[in-house]
Amino acid sequence: GGVGKTTVAKAVFNKHHGSFDGASFLPNVREDKKLVHSQNKLLSDILGLGNMKVSSDYEGTKEIKRRLGNKRVLVIVDDVDSHVQLNALGIRRYSYSFGQGSRIIITTTDQDLLRMFNVDVICPVQGMNDEEALELLSWHAFGKSYLDEEHVELSRKAVGYCGGVPLA
Repeated sequence: GGVGKTTVAKAVFNKHHGSFDGASFLPNVREDKKLVHSQNKLLSDILGLGNMKVSSDYEGTKEIKRRLGNKRVLVIVDDVDSHVQLNALGIRRYSYSFGQGSRIIITTTDQDLLRMFNVDVICPVQGMNDEEALELLSWHAFGKSYLDEEHVELSRKAVGYCGGVPLA
């Protein structure tokens, strides 16, 4: 984790959410111990009705299918680690509970989960190379895109230690 999957997904969401009947960005789904929270957010975001309140995963899945089945939506499901999470959000192995033309983007570290759901495209996000990482470090540490000579050696060690992961 930490190579920028969520950042890329947010950028896609921000650029394209207006092209759909509704859109929802569901962050950190893995950390959501009660899936009804994500279900309620999905329904509220897309229907624009304020806070939805489904009482169980089962009821939430039914409501998603019933109320969103004819809507062309953009749904970003961030940081998924189980098929149960996707199923609860109306995303099944070979179908989903949204209207034609909908787009679902899933971020995960588990490519096998994506293959199990027969996703159309898997887009791996690569870590930074050393030069990109040095430039990012320089911007954040020194406010400029290049390093002064006295900082190069230590900065290279720090970048090597982080292994191309910007959030390390």
